[in-house]
Parts: sequence; C-alpha cells; structure tokens
Amino acid sequence: GALTNSVNTATVKLILQTGVDSVIQLARKMGISGEIPQEPSIALGSASMSVYDLTKAYATLANLGQKVSPVVVTRIETHDGEMLADFRSKNYHQIVDTSIASIMTHMLESVATSGTASRLRWRYGLYGFPIAGKTGTSQNHADGWFIGYNPKLVTGVWVGGDSPLVRFRNFKDGQGAATALPIWALYMKDVLSKKEFEEWQNGAFPELTAEQKQMLACPMRI
Repeated sequence: GALTNSVNTATVKLILQTGVDSVIQLARKMGISGEIPQEPSIALGSASMSVYDLTKAYATLANLGQKVSPVVVTRIETHDGEMLADFRSKNYHQIVDTSIASIMTHMLESVATSGTASRLRWRYGLYGFPIAGKTGTSQNHADGWFIGYNPKLVTGVWVGGDSPLVRFRNFKDGQGAATALPIWALYMKDVLSKKEFEEWQNGAFPELTAEQKQMLACPMRI
C-alpha cells in the first residue's frame, strides 16, 4: 500500500533496515551507473539518474530479474531476410531472484490500478492491458518521472530542466503523475492501437504462486 500510494516513510524505514550500502550495490547491478550518495535519503530519490539508467533498472524487473544491456540496432538483414549480423545480447545476468521480480511487478501493477498512476486507467482509458509502473517527483517538483512497462515493452519518461531551478510552481502541476505520466499514456495508447506495433502489444505478467499471494495478503493501508 505504501508503494502504491507513494507513502515514502515506509521506504525510508526499509532502507534503514537493509542498509544503504546494500541498496547501492543492488542499484549498480541493475544498471545504475551515475553517482549515488551514500545516504538514506536515496530512498526518497536524492540521487540524480538518467532516463537510460532508470529504464534499464526497471527492465530488469520486467525481465523476471534478468539484466540485458539495451542496443540501438538489434540486427542487420538482407532484403530477403538473410541475417548478416545479430546484436541482441545472449548474455542474460540474473540480478534479482525471479520470485522477487514477480512480486515487485505485482506491486507496481497496483500503482497503475489504484495508486498514484491510476489515471492511466480512468483518464486515459488504458483498460484491459497489464501495466506496471511508478511515478516519481523530485524535491521542489523540479523533475517528473514515470517508468512503465507491459509484458513486452519498458519505457521511461522524464520531464524537467537542465537546472533544478526550472520547475513547476506547485506539486499538483509538477508531480510525475501530471507531467511525465500523460506522455507515457498517449505514447502507449498509440503503441497498443497500431498493427505495426503488434510485437509489443500482447502477453501477460507471470501469475503469482499461492505462496507469493500469501506473502502479499496484507491490508493496502494502515
């Protein structure tokens, strides 16, 4: 419930239990390459990150815990389909346990269904599709984020300026759900509606096991 509704006091408590160093180590393994302060405040997003790095980290969760380095060109073929070169990575690294990745995806689904990203459904009409994701808003609402994925495609959106002095005047207009999420929503509606994007439209997130469901059998909010 805390993750769903961005009640970040729970996140701070969690990082104090697990240790800052452990969180930084996992972030590095998942693809975060920029500077990460060795402070508990990273639980609130105090580290500056690129769209590339953060989307790559979420892709690890979407890929059942396996990290794959993104490439711009996947393959080169002749006009009759003969493969000349294939740049798709065959080296998958299991960074997060498959079970944990599935649970994280299930939690992030609730963000899009009933949490801070629920306007994906009721405002933008993205019903009937599996969506997991997370909104993000930096201090003084200088940065707005939304990283979202379906079973086939992970996409990150950032709204901000080169300087944190460039920002919205209030949280209502400057939060990630109001700045970055609408861009993602309109883009995803386009992806899901066009035949040429069929490759990224179908699929389902893994069904949780009975044991995993039992782990999550707790009240959404206390």
